[in-house]
Amino acid sequence: MALKHQRKPSEVAEIVAIQALSFLAGQPERLGLFLSESGIGPETLRAAATDPKFLAGVLDFIMRDDDTVKAFSDSSQLPPDTIAAARDALGDYPRE
Repeated sequence: MALKHQRKPSEVAEIVAIQALSFLAGQPERLGLFLSESGIGPETLRAAATDPKFLAGVLDFIMRDDDTVKAFSDSSQLPPDTIAAARDALGDYPRE
């Protein structure tokens, strides 16, 4: 029996954060607010998405508002607990 490759929690967390970023990309108002608060421009978004600190910030942004958490949870079919666990797995980057 072949063993499945187990991903590290930080790898899973990055995948969740990228899903969250993709969710924001489909929500122009939320994306605009996120970009303005983060200081990231649309032209540098792709490069920033490789930075765990930036990804932690994406999840912080998602989690700070109940409606946004619910919308992302519904869209991704990930429970809010999983989203919170992903944020925690990204480490102790400053939370806003």
